[in-house]
Amino acid sequence: MDEVVLAGIIAVGLCIAFFIGLGVFIAKDAKKQKSEPEKREGQTST
Repeated sequence: MDEVVLAGIIAVGLCIAFFIGLGVFIAKDAKKQKSEPEKREGQTST
């Protein structure tokens, strides 16, 4: 296998892993904010 092809496969794999990790972080953060709405920053309770 050519070095350029291998580098491309590794780069695509790292991009996919990054976006999966970002999605997991966003999902966990959204779940946490839904369960604790009073601790959100910028919200004023009147």
